[in-house]
Amino acid sequence: MKTVRRLLYGEVVLAVVLVTLGFVSLFYFFDFVEELQAVGKHRDTGYSVAQALLYVALTLPSHLYELLPITVLIGTIFVMARLAQSSEFTILRTSGLGPWRALRALLVLGLGFVVFTFAVGDYVAPMADKSAQLLKSRYQGKVTVGKTGAWLKERQAYSHYAVNVGALAPDASMREVRIFEFDNQGFLVSMTEGQTAKFNKDDSWLLEVVDHTEFISADANATRVDRTAVATFRWPTQISAEMVATAVLRPERMGTIDLFQYIRHLNANGQTAQKYEIQFWKKVFYPLSCLVMVVLALPFAYLHFRSGSIATYVFGGVMAGISFVLLNNVLGDLGALQGWQPWLTAALPGLIYSLISLTAFTWLVIRR
Repeated sequence: MKTVRRLLYGEVVLAVVLVTLGFVSLFYFFDFVEELQAVGKHRDTGYSVAQALLYVALTLPSHLYELLPITVLIGTIFVMARLAQSSEFTILRTSGLGPWRALRALLVLGLGFVVFTFAVGDYVAPMADKSAQLLKSRYQGKVTVGKTGAWLKERQAYSHYAVNVGALAPDASMREVRIFEFDNQGFLVSMTEGQTAKFNKDDSWLLEVVDHTEFISADANATRVDRTAVATFRWPTQISAEMVATAVLRPERMGTIDLFQYIRHLNANGQTAQKYEIQFWKKVFYPLSCLVMVVLALPFAYLHFRSGSIATYVFGGVMAGISFVLLNNVLGDLGALQGWQPWLTAALPGLIYSLISLTAFTWLVIRR
């Protein structure tokens, strides 16, 4: 059995690596062609072709994370179909490799792909994507999240705060920061606007070039507005740099722990967190889809192939992988619109393809 595992694992891993390199190279080429437009727009800031090449390279781990279930499926299908066509798998079956043994061997290999996918998606991709954004902002000035910026909320002992961050600077400071303070009755108490803001080590922000406005109720019918301009303003808060980066950057580019902490912050401050909860559960379930893919590929070893028919089945594997990614994205958006349970929305694509995999395994392998 050790020899069989060595044969299967070596063939499948090699095939998956080659397919992954092919897909990643295509994405690298297309992304670089698209990034050349930014080189032309920001040539005066020093954003050259070399920086564009580095930026696109730093975005590759995110593509790798998204592609791994597809490439695992295509590579495993190719190996299983090739072994069946050359009658090698028939020899393995007559030597004692039953369906359950073959399934168990592929599941162990699938677990290896699961661990690798989780590591790429939870550690390598977020770090590389953050570095890519900071690299680009060094030449383009800042990282923004649209015209309205990023919004955060925080509850403190006697006040509620709504915070707007316009952009992140390359040095991890914030630009165009606005802090709205409300009392427990929901009335606006003060508004603080700073051109820049930095994170202090004592759980506070230091705003610079600040315009501070206070709304003071003189009586029931009159409100006095006091407006002052100061060089710096310290604001105590529990909103960390990671939370601001989370609000500015795309949630699918975040790590599982960062998502979990940000969801807790949103829930504690009465904000909707469904979009981030769906992404959190996707982070949990998406690597497990590699297990589903290797099970889906196993029945191809029990089919009878004519000369040249492998390409047809590999093409079918490509279509199946693409349909899985499309279903995963569509159900994520549909679940957010319909208010489905986040864990069910994230797990549903894997459950559907697991059912298809087990049905194919039962019918083609066990029954036949």
